[in-house]
Amino acid sequence: MAAFCDANGIDFVVIGPEAPLVDGLADSLRAAGLSVFGPSAAAAQLEGSKGFAKDLCERAGIPTAGYVRTRSLAEAIAALDRFQPPYVVKADGLAAGKGVVIAEDRVVAEAALGDLFAGPGEVVIEEFMAGEEVSFFALTDGATIVAFGTAQDHKRVGDGDTGPNTGGMGAYSPARVLTPELRGEAIERIIAPTLRAMAQEGMPYSGVLYAGLMLTSEGPKLVEYNCRFGDPECQVLMMRLESDLGEYLLACADSSLASLPPPQFSGDTALTVVMAANGYPGTPEKGGVIAGLSITPSDDAIVFHAGTALDPEGNVIASGGRVLNVTARGHNVAEAQRNAYAAVDAIDFPTGFCRRDIGWREIERESAKA
Repeated sequence: MAAFCDANGIDFVVIGPEAPLVDGLADSLRAAGLSVFGPSAAAAQLEGSKGFAKDLCERAGIPTAGYVRTRSLAEAIAALDRFQPPYVVKADGLAAGKGVVIAEDRVVAEAALGDLFAGPGEVVIEEFMAGEEVSFFALTDGATIVAFGTAQDHKRVGDGDTGPNTGGMGAYSPARVLTPELRGEAIERIIAPTLRAMAQEGMPYSGVLYAGLMLTSEGPKLVEYNCRFGDPECQVLMMRLESDLGEYLLACADSSLASLPPPQFSGDTALTVVMAANGYPGTPEKGGVIAGLSITPSDDAIVFHAGTALDPEGNVIASGGRVLNVTARGHNVAEAQRNAYAAVDAIDFPTGFCRRDIGWREIERESAKA
């Protein structure tokens, strides 16, 4: 990658996915003299190891769920005695958003542990946190923290938040349930102490820090960190961003974030619906032809391609699990949802499916206020 950048006159690199960050791509490119948006391999452990992140929270006094790290199936099964159902079991390493199981009883928990220990690595068992989950994004150059929007993801595969976890079936932004007061509390008690601890321990963090928060009766608590903008959260953030994204990313890389004004976002809501291939989050059905992609109900709708490819005849076909992100804007969540599903219904994807209730929590709140 460094050689490619040199050959093509590239001097600034934005690293999107988590695996290259955890693998140390940012370190290699910085060593080659490039400006890079994204944390070092050491700092990316915040996402790369759930155990690392939980231990850091414990050392820094950051509110999160009680937990235990386990290194064998026998140790993990014994550790379940320390928790009450529902049990939360997580693969320690990267799992594309699918390494978390919330088990309603002991039998399901033990089966999930067996599946997780079939691969390498540790498993973290956590206390279940009751509340509503929300995503908070901050940009940082290691010293300055800039709030960069909120969103709410829908992780379960089925309507009504049923079925297994996925990488995300849809999202909307902003998540108004995270009030300005709660955002301030999250920065003061979670984001800022994390960045201080990382710097003190020789792992200064630069890039975007995505905090998955649980809004509990005791205030916001950290569920987990991601070291990237997230999918499908990135799509709805970008639909609302009115400032120059490149300026802020470069300022993070060049340690000049304090010189910029706060980023500006549209007051509209953006909502995205993931169209996935049948079989997802298990084995997706690949090769299905997708038509109607040029049809959108308005200029406020856009289709982001994810798991697509072209066949020899030039048809767009499904080539992954989550295939399209159909994204629209509206004055509120209900309007954004109507616009997004109008665009979904204009697409012909017989071997695909989607959830039909993205944004349901906020729509209920909007209806209650009407």
